[in-house]
Amino acid sequence: MKNKGNDAARPTSKEREGIIVKALSGYYYVVDDELDTTIQCRARGIFKKRGQSPLVGDRVVYEETENGEGAVNGILPRTSELVRPPVANADLAVLVFSVIRPELNLQLLDKFLVHIEHAGLDALIVLTKLDAAERSDDAGRIGRDIDDAVALYEGIGYPVLAVSARQGTGLEELRGLLADHVSVFAGQSGVGKSSLLNALVPGLAMETNEISEKLGRGKHTTRHVELVELPSGGFVADTPGFSQLDFQELGIDEIGSCFREFRELAQGCKFRGCTHTHEPGCAVLAELEAGGIAESRYRHYKEFMNEWKDKPRRY
Repeated sequence: MKNKGNDAARPTSKEREGIIVKALSGYYYVVDDELDTTIQCRARGIFKKRGQSPLVGDRVVYEETENGEGAVNGILPRTSELVRPPVANADLAVLVFSVIRPELNLQLLDKFLVHIEHAGLDALIVLTKLDAAERSDDAGRIGRDIDDAVALYEGIGYPVLAVSARQGTGLEELRGLLADHVSVFAGQSGVGKSSLLNALVPGLAMETNEISEKLGRGKHTTRHVELVELPSGGFVADTPGFSQLDFQELGIDEIGSCFREFRELAQGCKFRGCTHTHEPGCAVLAELEAGGIAESRYRHYKEFMNEWKDKPRRY
């Protein structure tokens, strides 16, 4: 997360404030704070000179121009900034993972959690397609996997909610958890993010695609980041599906500190800067040996450490 106090003058008599809900093809779509309208804006050239770009979620100062459009004059201070997806001022990450087609991928979930912990956001894990899992020939095994995942991540401190967009299961609880937040929906393609948003926001009708039986994954139905206003209050950013997160790109240097259950334990390690892989007197390794850390979480941590070390540093 980058906390930025962007230098933006307070609005003049011609200027108004609003929030960018969509950025597409060089245009920024700003919802005015007071008027029930969305203004299509361009950004002033000053941003390019400063090396800045307005982001979806930015609170901005804008003014209407003669052609009926608008111009973004300034960006108000950000509380957070995500690199991928590029969203400003989000305070909650909703990590959407399906339990079938595609199968629940805990390694990818842990990679997303590293990203979110590094950004300083709260996280909510949402498991989708309960109805499809119940109809599956492998329903028993999938049910056990769901129970195990809920126990694991709730034990670490992450809330987990299992839902079905088609049946409406869990949606009322989800609406309550999203109210008054700027949330980011993130997850790989085909997990049902757009279907979930369609169920949460009546009349939204976002494009969805069936999962490819051959590839086991979905097509990218969301091609840009966009904030959707929720009837219960707050905004949700639906983001393009993706399955790769690059630790170097995200600027993450201390992967261990992004594993919640490692953070407190690390204070008891014998050596400062302990990597929790081989050092004597490592509190994390001792807890792993005692069964207090899930083997899957530690295995993924080592995989991420190797991935981080194997990639060339970027300067």
